[in-house]
Amino acid sequence: MTSNARALAAAPAIRLGLRENIGQFTLLVVVNAFVGAMVGMERSILPAIAQADFQLAARAAVLSFIVVFGVSKAFTNYFAGRLSDRFGRKHVLVGGWLVAAPVPFLLMWATTWNWILFANALLGISQGLTWSTTVIMKIDLVGAKRRGLAMGLNECSGYAAVALSTLVSGWLAGQYALRPEPFVPGVFFVAIGLGLSAVLVRDTTDHVSHESALRGEGTGEGPSTPRDVFWRTTLVDRDLSSITQAGLVNNLNDGMAWGLFPLFFAAAGLDVTDIATLAAIYPATWSIAQLFTGALSDRLGRKGFIVGGMWCQAAGIAITTAGDQFVVFVMGAVLLGIGTAMVYPTLLAAIGDVARPLWRASAVGVYRLWRDLGYAIGALLAGVTADRFGLQAAIWLIAALTFASGVVVAVRMTETMHGPSGPRLYPV
Repeated sequence: MTSNARALAAAPAIRLGLRENIGQFTLLVVVNAFVGAMVGMERSILPAIAQADFQLAARAAVLSFIVVFGVSKAFTNYFAGRLSDRFGRKHVLVGGWLVAAPVPFLLMWATTWNWILFANALLGISQGLTWSTTVIMKIDLVGAKRRGLAMGLNECSGYAAVALSTLVSGWLAGQYALRPEPFVPGVFFVAIGLGLSAVLVRDTTDHVSHESALRGEGTGEGPSTPRDVFWRTTLVDRDLSSITQAGLVNNLNDGMAWGLFPLFFAAAGLDVTDIATLAAIYPATWSIAQLFTGALSDRLGRKGFIVGGMWCQAAGIAITTAGDQFVVFVMGAVLLGIGTAMVYPTLLAAIGDVARPLWRASAVGVYRLWRDLGYAIGALLAGVTADRFGLQAAIWLIAALTFASGVVVAVRMTETMHGPSGPRLYPV
């Protein structure tokens, strides 16, 4: 009996598929909603806190919390993939929630901006561990045929929670004060997320071995070292590297939207409640549309959604920059959300198409390393440009970079889905 046959015989109860694993999949969707809610609670009000409570005037200084968040999340993403391969998915997920526990209290009671930065470093580490792991576990559970749908559902739950949490924190800030009330819900987010992860979530490592056996893959196939995975995902493989740069630019414009749009809307005369509404429309649109885009990419292919999504994002940013009224800002936010929904789950599904099960978690980690460095790069680039040339110039620059990223995918990437035969296997 071959090693693959023995692996299949040893785990007869393990099955791949969304319907076959609906209980655990649904649980992970719920857990990821609480992960997203942790980010949403500060998304509309932290720039205002920087100016009102800590007298930060320079845009680059205000956006420093996004730089810290992006860097810490990015590098944690990289190690989350490797750690989950080595120690199991569940341990990494629970550890991420433990790191998040102090964050709401730090945001509520910080006496200096450095404490806010420290809170965002912890938040980034936590997000890297928890969100990365829920992504990896869902890919493990569903197999190849419904990977886009799985990613759409995962990102929908996370960003619906971002939107709802953004609205709630903005409402609490408008009703009470910028601190501490808007961050009180974060205490409950951590408690529930940690409890569900520790008690009910089951590890999915056996599903990886099962899928590898089904596909006839030996343990020695694919990249031999983490360094090989890193360079293939970053630069060498045309598909993986095209996906990675698009992910980086996607979060580059999201970092700009997170940090500069609230300041831009305030300069246009909007109050904190209106700003929170706009800040929520973008992830809400993104969240809902992902229910359709992820599943459609399983049927129609990945490349068109990625190219079209990047260009749609660029259009949304441009419309927002050119406008000066609430209704125009809403139009821009909706377009930005639709474009991001076309891109976000599709990029993750495309990584899953190309990377084999035995090194897929590591490849996802490398992709998410570069993707979330986009937060830091976007915040730095937008902040420095805004301080030197003004808010509009900074936002126009990000729109141009987003459009250019779509061009790169159009020229360099091949389609990773091939009709009824499913995703391509990486040639060894």
